[in-house]
Amino acid sequence: MKQISYQQNKNIIHNRLREARLRCGFSQEQLAAQMQLLSLNIDQQIISRIEKNQRQVTDYEVACLCKCLRVSFEWLIQDHAEFCES
Repeated sequence: MKQISYQQNKNIIHNRLREARLRCGFSQEQLAAQMQLLSLNIDQQIISRIEKNQRQVTDYEVACLCKCLRVSFEWLIQDHAEFCES
């Protein structure tokens, strides 16, 4: 996969992802296990890299994260406004 970043960010969900995961009481490993139940090949290290803003996230991963964490897509990307400012 080609490495793409915007203003040195790999994704726009890293902060909200961690917040939602902690609100659900999941460890990174537990969230990865939930994602694997949805047939996604994601492990704890990948969750960690996403939360540290070191890895891109695909659209289907975002959809599954929303399902596992019981949050809306809109809530998860809410912090995106800072990336769109001129």
